[in-house]
Amino acid sequence: MEIRPARPDDAPALVALRAVVYPYLVRGVESTRKMISEPPPGENWAAFVAEIDGRLVGWASSYLHASTSEPGFGEISLLHVHPGYRRQGAGSALFAACVRHLRQAGARRVRTFALEQSLEYARRRGFEPSRAVHYSALPLRPAPAVPPTPPGVRLVPLSDLDPMRLYEAHVAAAADEPGDVAPDANSYESWRYGVWTDPGLDRCASVAATANGEIIGFTLVTRDGERMWSEMTATLPQHRGRGLALLVKSAALQRAAEGGVTVAYTSNDESNAPMLAVNSRLGYCRVATQWSCLFSR
Repeated sequence: MEIRPARPDDAPALVALRAVVYPYLVRGVESTRKMISEPPPGENWAAFVAEIDGRLVGWASSYLHASTSEPGFGEISLLHVHPGYRRQGAGSALFAACVRHLRQAGARRVRTFALEQSLEYARRRGFEPSRAVHYSALPLRPAPAVPPTPPGVRLVPLSDLDPMRLYEAHVAAAADEPGDVAPDANSYESWRYGVWTDPGLDRCASVAATANGEIIGFTLVTRDGERMWSEMTATLPQHRGRGLALLVKSAALQRAAEGGVTVAYTSNDESNAPMLAVNSRLGYCRVATQWSCLFSR
């Protein structure tokens, strides 16, 4: 077995591995290649792969969150090993590589995510479960009906929006998003890298609701072939309770279906009752639950 840093040409094999281990997660080859070749700014990001007999069988990444003011908040993200190669030490070796990287980067508190059956593995390494995150899927044949647009509201594709205006709306809407850390330091540079220039962003299916020229709600769609991921659906605080999240998300699902998407995936924190209700109304069905797990030194 070899543990080594990930390379851009690993992207196709990584996407294929993710489809086996986490079929409900959507990140295409070009998005994965970009992440490896041009790591996110300000995050001290690093990724490692496990190879056995020349076959890529495992992957994990680690980084410091640049979107929070909490210093040294790190993450070990998406550690996964092909089912046919488990219990051979690949997962432990990848975990150790990520821990070494985060120590060198100065991490003080670290988060990872684990399925229910992996919680004991996480506990043995000093992590304790914090929050449940539910993953859901929705077949788009047919897509849900789009509700009527309220008077004075327009639906606009991202392709027609100024990125700075969308960034400002994103920051305002995410201020009270549930999670383990406050998303209170997301710079425009980081947001532009993670959202606006993502090769997987579908600018036609992603939709914003506007009123009087201002963005009041939006949903972001990333895509890999016939699969899509709802990156974020949000309404600005002063406009909540008007059904705008349901409106923009159903409009995006319909646009995506018209563009050839056959299944949509999303995730929600267990405490985010409003979005869970929206997804339930749209017909999403739960396919997995992961727990965020925290380690503090």
